Amino acid sequence: MPRSPLSTLTGRPVLIIFAKEPRPGQVKTRLCPPLSPQAAARLYGQFLEDVLEEMAGLPQLPVAVAYAPEAARPFFQNLVAPDAPLVAQAGEDLGERLRQAFAWGFAQGAASVLIRNSDSPDLPGSLVLEAKEFLAGGRAQVVLGPCPDGGYYLVGLKTPQPRLFQDINWSSSSVLADTLAQAGRLGLKVHLLPSWLDIDTIADLQALVRSPRNPTNPGWRSYDLAKTLLAEL
Repeated sequence: MPRSPLSTLTGRPVLIIFAKEPRPGQVKTRLCPPLSPQAAARLYGQFLEDVLEEMAGLPQLPVAVAYAPEAARPFFQNLVAPDAPLVAQAGEDLGERLRQAFAWGFAQGAASVLIRNSDSPDLPGSLVLEAKEFLAGGRAQVVLGPCPDGGYYLVGLKTPQPRLFQDINWSSSSVLADTLAQAGRLGLKVHLLPSWLDIDTIADLQALVRSPRNPTNPGWRSYDLAKTLLAEL
């Protein structure tokens, strides 16, 4: 009998990708204007494809997707591998959605849980593997991947830590600092990954296309599409 996708998570680390269905007007709204809602949705759809492709190639790291909105499950069933677990995001803010996703991962018996964004299409898998290894080796209880805007592109936990996501000023430039302060209050050992860009604004998109690029880099299709869309403005 084939194993359930969820049974493959028991005793193993799991990576959960936070993702949205690329609906015009619902994703990458800070790029509009100058991009149209349709162009922004097309761009984000390419982000998703590039992120999923890079993460699927990581050894010994099952990938799940936490999707939004709840009605988007059929879209993601057609996008991800047949054995990739899917779970709807739940919660009023990012903190609650993270708590719920971590709770889901650990409830499946995962040895550690990592959550990454879908706004960094060129993030190399090596950074995710670094996070996995720090947790697996007991060198950290929390791993965070900082973004230049003060947030983070990845958070990983060795054990459930629901209080880590309390007292955070979400959607602000202090998210990372607030999280580090909360980890300090909880006595948790933190490892910081190298900083990486997440694409929220036109300035971010311009920074992406200015970065050195070749077809062997992750996210090269997102890079090419971004370059085309910016040239059309």
